[in-house]
Amino acid sequence: MRLAACGGLVIALAGWAVPVTAWAQASAVYYVCPGNVFTNTLTPREADQRGCKTREASSPTVIRMARPVRAEGSTGASGPPSAGGNPNTRVQQAEQRARDSDARRILEEELRKEEATLEAMRKDYNNGEPDRRGDERNAQKYLDRVAEMKAAITRKEADIAAIRRELAKLPS
Repeated sequence: MRLAACGGLVIALAGWAVPVTAWAQASAVYYVCPGNVFTNTLTPREADQRGCKTREASSPTVIRMARPVRAEGSTGASGPPSAGGNPNTRVQQAEQRARDSDARRILEEELRKEEATLEAMRKDYNNGEPDRRGDERNAQKYLDRVAEMKAAITRKEADIAAIRRELAKLPS
């Protein structure tokens, strides 16, 4: 008795499989109509009457990510830890000091460059009255350039403040 009921269920499901498959294939087609309208709700006859072009939908692109690195205690292939490998491993104190001093040196060098650039920008800005160029006979062009110079100086000051904040975070 159970087999008969189960067999009936399989037949009923098999009857549903065909329309679902047909629907999946039908939904893989869409139409591009005049006016840059994209639709998949038209019948082929309606699409032809409206002057729509038939397109086939492609499957979405799947990009596989690299597997995460396993923790040291887990099973699997073991080997010597790589230099930039596991973030859970501690760095030796001397190596960390060297990294911090390198970071400080790089930031201080960048700060000196940015301050020199800012000084040059302020000199060109001339307290809001930079020298006019030959192509700036129109007053609005001159005012636009002055506004751009002021905005660039403000951005450069913000960059310098950010570098100083980063320097403050580093140990001495």
